[in-house]
Amino acid sequence: MNVLAQRIDENIARVADFPQPGIQYKDITTLFQNPELCNEIVEAFADFSTGKIDAVCGIESRGFLFGIMIAQRLNLPFVLIRKQGKLPPPTIAESYDLEYGTATIEVQSQYIEKGSRFLIHDDVLATGGTAEATAKLIEKCGGIVSQFSFIADLTFLNGKEKLNRFTSDIQSLVSY
Repeated sequence: MNVLAQRIDENIARVADFPQPGIQYKDITTLFQNPELCNEIVEAFADFSTGKIDAVCGIESRGFLFGIMIAQRLNLPFVLIRKQGKLPPPTIAESYDLEYGTATIEVQSQYIEKGSRFLIHDDVLATGGTAEATAKLIEKCGGIVSQFSFIADLTFLNGKEKLNRFTSDIQSLVSY
């Protein structure tokens, strides 16, 4: 584990039995108590994406937290990916499967410039369903999925498998 990954791991809170018994939730909100570490995280993401993307997409809601900072650091546009019904029209929607049911996300298509290269950012890569649905949205609108970035990857859930069909350029700062 590199130094940044170790510092992130040390600053992520663990919450036992949340959101259900047997789950150890990794709470990234504790990272925001350390501004210096946040700056290092943004720098690592910016270094990963410099010259490779034209815009950043952040997935609701935790993907907004570092996503907007990455976009600002790179002086690039930031596009919101939200739960259905949260954005004013016109929007394009994509549904995806959850463990028990389905969910739908949306994007305002006017912010996806055809041929533009996108970084899709979220806090944690778990099963990959939300990131995959976001990638499909970007492609529906004519954008190109160039990269994915996450603070943490829960590798035992194999989320990367769903994302590799879009790009293999996937960054996670810490893995569990």
